[in-house]
Parts: sequence; structure tokens; C-alpha cells
Amino acid sequence: MESNVLLHLCTAEEWDAARAAGAVAPPSLAEVGFVHLSTPEQVTLPANRLFRGRPDVLLLVIDPARVHVDVRWEPGVPGDPESMRFPHAYGPIPTTAVTATLPYRPGDDGTFTAPTLPG
Repeated sequence: MESNVLLHLCTAEEWDAARAAGAVAPPSLAEVGFVHLSTPEQVTLPANRLFRGRPDVLLLVIDPARVHVDVRWEPGVPGDPESMRFPHAYGPIPTTAVTATLPYRPGDDGTFTAPTLPG
């Protein structure tokens, strides 16, 4: 699977920390060994599962060509080879790979819908 853009969900505070460090390296990198990513078509799934109702979410728009670490497309449900495959970055993502940061707000009912991306 390929995508010309990858997305990462985070808060403004997490993005500030990433910029200061020069890389996106969320706790999941230490916990499970990779950074969770999504395609534009997938991003509502983790957004609604992890950030439902939160108004402080950012979408980091990432150029896959600038990631410079192994990105693997793996089942979103571990152990279920038939589940939807999500991109996982096996290392910190340099902030130079982030081409845009977009506020990602839920609707009045707290759910997220497909984002409108630049370009």
C-alpha cells in the first residue's frame, strides 16, 4: 500500500514538544516501537476512538518521502491479518517531514469527519 500523504494525530502541546526535539516521537514509539499514522481515508477511525470530542487535536500532514525510517503497513487489529492496514513508522519522524499542521475539530456531536487537506 502507498499513500502520497500520511497523517499523525496529536495535540498542540505534543507538536510543540516535537518541534523542540526536531522529531515526532510520541509515547507509542517507546511503548510499541512505532509511530501510529493514517491515510486521509483512515484518520477518522483513530480520531474518533482516541480523541472523540476533543477540540485540541492537530493533524500533522507528512510527506512519506521525507520520513527516512521504515514505514510498514500492518493490521490495525494485532493478530487479525484481515483487518484494515495502517502505516506505522518504525522510528522518530523528523519535523522536516511535516508539510502542514491543521486544526482538526470534531462536530457538535463530538465525532470527527474526513479532513479537508491542502493541495
